[in-house]
Amino acid sequence: MQSIKITIVVLFAFVTGLWLMADTFMPQPFGYFPWRHVMVQYSGVMAMTAMSAALILALRPRFLEGFLGGLDKMYRLHKWLGVTALAASAAHWIFAKGTKWAVGWGWLIKPPKGERPAYEGLEAVLRTQRGLAETLGEWVFYVAMALVVLALIKRFPYHLFAKTHKVLAAAYLILVFHGVILMEFSYWSQPVGVVMAVFMAAGGIAAIMALTGYVGRKREVHGRIKALSYYPEMRTLKTCIEIDPEWPGHDAGQFAFVTSNRREGAHPYTIASAWHPGTREITFITKGLGDHTGQLHKKLAVGDAVTVEGPYGRFNFADGNRRQIWIGAGIGITPFLARLQDLARGKQGDYEIDLFHPVSTLAQEARQSLERHAQAAGVRLHLMVGDQGGRLSGERLRELIPDWKSAGVWFCGPAGFGRALREDLVAHGLRAGDFHQELFEMR
Repeated sequence: MQSIKITIVVLFAFVTGLWLMADTFMPQPFGYFPWRHVMVQYSGVMAMTAMSAALILALRPRFLEGFLGGLDKMYRLHKWLGVTALAASAAHWIFAKGTKWAVGWGWLIKPPKGERPAYEGLEAVLRTQRGLAETLGEWVFYVAMALVVLALIKRFPYHLFAKTHKVLAAAYLILVFHGVILMEFSYWSQPVGVVMAVFMAAGGIAAIMALTGYVGRKREVHGRIKALSYYPEMRTLKTCIEIDPEWPGHDAGQFAFVTSNRREGAHPYTIASAWHPGTREITFITKGLGDHTGQLHKKLAVGDAVTVEGPYGRFNFADGNRRQIWIGAGIGITPFLARLQDLARGKQGDYEIDLFHPVSTLAQEARQSLERHAQAAGVRLHLMVGDQGGRLSGERLRELIPDWKSAGVWFCGPAGFGRALREDLVAHGLRAGDFHQELFEMR
């Protein structure tokens, strides 16, 4: 999370600094209308910066995973950039439209227009398109605002979210036209204009790639379902896939996007198995939490063709700590299952590990499998099923693990539960950098 905050602050501070080299928040002579003009420009630059950066992140660029801590963190940054773009666009709209309404209602008196300068060359050409750019920008803003709000509603079905989210890419291309035409012409000869040109060009390319379905295509591999096991009491499905030789392999803790139905699109799932090149099999464990995952056990069959895109993620247990505490809450146990298999194969190094698995229900077969994997890996397993074994909290964990301050803590599960544990442990002395949480929310 720290890298996300740093990225947002640095990005907007950098662009603001460049903007201040070309303009000012205190125009002279100072008055509402001159100030309103510069705020329209500034809010527009901030909105285009946020939208462009969000589109670039939507390409899932590998080179940013290391700095941001994985694709899950990149998608969290993508989300907050979208919210920032919405806020900046709303401010831009208020300054532009609200002032006109206030003049029409008699709340403001617009100063008389002076003699218009004679525009030449490219600036004169751009000014002929201002009316069209303003109209398109206004209506696209309404559409984009509605789509961003829908994207933030968790109950909105994922497959509809994925489809409507693509419309934002088309809206962005129209907003690039809006920005090019209406941005202060003098900016283009300043550093802020150069940076905005780069952002809008990169964002435009990203938008076209998203609209043509190119995102992630180079990392797609075909596979076929080899085995299925459904645990009705847990509403959980275990899917074993035999994957084509092009799969590059994966590390424990990584995830992939899986497509079993083109209409539904790709869904992200953590890989619940270690990689064995000889068998070329990967396992996913999915819980019925929504319309799609809740029906998977009825829709999938052995032999079905699937597409797997990845691997992604940096939840890799590499923190330099010999002592580790793992917490896999509910379906969040999946990355730890893969790591247990790695450890059992001798990839453990010199670790001392406790694994906590708080879960509402646990099928007997799943319990026995987890216990076998933990024993083979030399990991102490703490099962907390329903009310059995007590509820896990920061206080409970500190009681059970006396040397917890010297450990690296790895958490995967409900985001709120993870935040509560992190806040408790950090407040009692754990270094913030020693708590690692998978932010497994792709919207």
